[in-house]
Amino acid sequence: MSQEQHADSADLAQFGYNQKLDRSLGSFSSFAAGFSYISILTGMFQTSYLGFFFAGPAFLWAWPVVFVGQLMVALQFAELSAHYPLAGSVYQWSKQVANKSWAWNTGWMYLAAQIVTVPAVALGYQVILPQISPKFQLIDCTVPKAGAAADLTVNCGYLDPAFAKNAIILGLVLVAFTTIVNMSGIRITALINNIGVAAELIGAVLLIALLAVNITRGPGIWFHTNGTGAGHDWGWFGAVLLGAYMPLYVMYGFDTAGSLAEETADPRRTAPRAVIRALFTAGIMGFILIAVGEMAAGNTNAAFSNGLATITKDVFGDTWGNLFLIDVVLAISVCCLAIHAASVRILFAMARDNNLPGAASLARVSGKAKVPVVPAVLVGALSALVLLFNWYNPAAFTIVISCGIAFMYLAYLGVTIPLLQRRLAGWPGNMPDRKDRLFSLGKWAILTNVIAIVWGLAGVFNLLWPRADFYGTKWYQQYGVLFATVLVIGAGLVIYYGVQEKKTGVLEEHRAAVPAGD
Repeated sequence: MSQEQHADSADLAQFGYNQKLDRSLGSFSSFAAGFSYISILTGMFQTSYLGFFFAGPAFLWAWPVVFVGQLMVALQFAELSAHYPLAGSVYQWSKQVANKSWAWNTGWMYLAAQIVTVPAVALGYQVILPQISPKFQLIDCTVPKAGAAADLTVNCGYLDPAFAKNAIILGLVLVAFTTIVNMSGIRITALINNIGVAAELIGAVLLIALLAVNITRGPGIWFHTNGTGAGHDWGWFGAVLLGAYMPLYVMYGFDTAGSLAEETADPRRTAPRAVIRALFTAGIMGFILIAVGEMAAGNTNAAFSNGLATITKDVFGDTWGNLFLIDVVLAISVCCLAIHAASVRILFAMARDNNLPGAASLARVSGKAKVPVVPAVLVGALSALVLLFNWYNPAAFTIVISCGIAFMYLAYLGVTIPLLQRRLAGWPGNMPDRKDRLFSLGKWAILTNVIAIVWGLAGVFNLLWPRADFYGTKWYQQYGVLFATVLVIGAGLVIYYGVQEKKTGVLEEHRAAVPAGD
């Protein structure tokens, strides 16, 4: 063990934990973990059609609003990751600024969000792969998408049962891949993730540049609503609340850099920068990509029908368009890999505190790969079950993704709310002085914290709002996300107060000899 690794391990011991995970990640790998989770090519190509459908090209303006809101959250997390460089990010941060019961329930929501988001991202294969080749549509469509050509294998409607079933098959393949890689160790996971992120960054920059060269109209297209506000009591504002679904889905997960802190060198300095850089890079590049894509699209009505996927092929044709879509497939793959990895870390973090059933097995780190193998397999199995839920309910595609976003925003509130209380009591000024200067928000801390809370509450409300034009006309579709949220929260309360409350405490094999400090 190097001197730097020994220092990081000694730092970890101050929180009461032994170094069990492989501390081998550098600054780029830490950034790549957060960026690949956000993955603008994944989220934007997977859900941009919803923005165009609900609010027209003007949904573009929802992007900077969401970016600023999430930036306020990311700033809080950057400061927390500097003070508490621990695996499990949100769970550990809430434990440090709140209490054990609050932290457990926050960690529970965060865990639910991660496990739901893995299959949600895996479903993205269905949006892209059949666009590359009809051979990826393994199940023939029964109902063509409106205005589709004769080849129904490519032009499946989103609510066609064949679309949902094919999405499951492709998604299961991706989940199997991420499970195997996450069982192999953080070095292999990081290597694949770094390659994927580099390819995504290069592809996104190249795509933006080439779309800019092929611009056919002025920025006036950014303000076209296509009459989408007509069906809403709140006019276009009501429409853009639905169109905001896409940026809400894309811009979260930046905390992953903090979740891998115990596998990162010098995490107190590396993690805060990685959190901010991941969101900034994705936020700026994503906005530019939508903006130039709208100006470059030819037949806007046809090009916007499937979002950025059809815009790309509309502008560049099949050959070059498919090359960019292949890059999107790679981005989806590493995005799902990063989310799976984050899911493993939250399971590990809660289990070593004896905060989950079967904690000893979940917290066990393999000797050779130095990775929790059981959580990797469990996340894969649970993700597969969520995917299978989509088999007989095509509308579940939207509900599954919405649950992932809502659960994550609630988990983030589980940190930002008690953090504000701690700030008002003097945090972090009441902490022991450190020789090294940590990331600090200084005089902006309370203001940004308040905005982060207000933003989080607004986002949760927008997602839980049971609107027929978004979730479907049947009652169980409209209230599906709200019901699932209540169910997950209720199950967490039952498990904690019925089973886990009196068991919590660091497992012996993970307990450091040095007493835990702040």
